[in-house]
Amino acid sequence: MKSDKTLVIHAIWDDEAQVWVATSDDVPGLATEADTVDALVKKLQTMIPELLDANGYAGADEISFKLLSECNAVAHRHAAEWAGLPAHLKNC
Repeated sequence: MKSDKTLVIHAIWDDEAQVWVATSDDVPGLATEADTVDALVKKLQTMIPELLDANGYAGADEISFKLLSECNAVAHRHAAEWAGLPAHLKNC
């Protein structure tokens, strides 16, 4: 049987630790990290049912979840223009 509710998991990139960190209000006690989003999803597929069982949540055999990720980055306006320039001209 499949769960009717889709759980929401939040993943934030920790630049200092160089890992994705996942937490969720829908899964009590969930706090984990992984180097890649794919690795994080694999961990979550194991951890979510275990944590729900440990917290006494009865439910379906299949638990749907969505992973919402956040990664802060910087885009440089002139990066595309500078990409084709020789190195000695990029500091002008």
